[in-house]
Amino acid sequence: MLVSALGTFALLLVELLLLFMAISYAVALVNRRFGPRKIKGWMASGRVPGQVKGLALGAITPFCSCSTIPMFVNMLKAGVEFRTTVTYLIASPLLNPIIVGGIWLIFDWKLAVTYTAIMIIWSLVAPHIWTTLGMEHQLRKVKVKGGGQIDDTPWRGIKTETPAALRQAWDDLRPLLLPVVIGAAIGAFIYGFVPEEGLSFMAGQNVWWLIPVAAIIGVPLYVRMETMLPVALALSSSGVGIGPIFAMMIGGAGASPPEVSMLAAVFKPRLLATFVTTILLAAMLAGYAMTIMF
Repeated sequence: MLVSALGTFALLLVELLLLFMAISYAVALVNRRFGPRKIKGWMASGRVPGQVKGLALGAITPFCSCSTIPMFVNMLKAGVEFRTTVTYLIASPLLNPIIVGGIWLIFDWKLAVTYTAIMIIWSLVAPHIWTTLGMEHQLRKVKVKGGGQIDDTPWRGIKTETPAALRQAWDDLRPLLLPVVIGAAIGAFIYGFVPEEGLSFMAGQNVWWLIPVAAIIGVPLYVRMETMLPVALALSSSGVGIGPIFAMMIGGAGASPPEVSMLAAVFKPRLLATFVTTILLAAMLAGYAMTIMF
């Protein structure tokens, strides 16, 4: 069992680290090619629907909440439509390529496509509900601090930009190293040492309440998606239903305590409660859909 667990740990760790580096490198090149100023200008104008732009930006930026929320506030101050910024806020932690690629790598393409479709639909629908409820009037007036300098150096081509992009990818990966190692270790331990019958109580398809409970539990745990992916594979292999697993992943990644704390400076209480409810509903929607389809 120990040899099997160590092999699983090494395989998961190498695969995830390579995936993160590759995607972070590509995102660094995109950000360097267009820059924050062009991105915000593009979001605020043009013929393409704003929500589609917000969805696209969220999907290609694997930011943590520390980067997502300042970007969200900057877009609001730049005159970007409320629904567009909300779409970005929801999509950024839940629909980035690292998450989708990780689900594809660890599970299979059907789960990845289903997850992506659900998150796209919810990221587009939820902002309309917020607008109908008048949530755009529940924003606090805040100033963005620590925005940093905007690099206006002209684009010099992929070959010249690659060293800097690789350094940026490594800088982005370093804060994730410990969570990824911990996640891979927990996943390998569960995969190698926890008997299937020990977790079988969570596998029953008729236990409807496991999904909302898993979604709620995920929030205070602050389980990053990157950390949870190998754990999810181990739980699934041990007989845990895919619905509760995804509900916990989404709850932890979309409404973590650090993110909610930062949003409290931007959102009034009613809007903050709406945000948390939106993430929990997304977690339950995905959980039930996964249970029914798989």
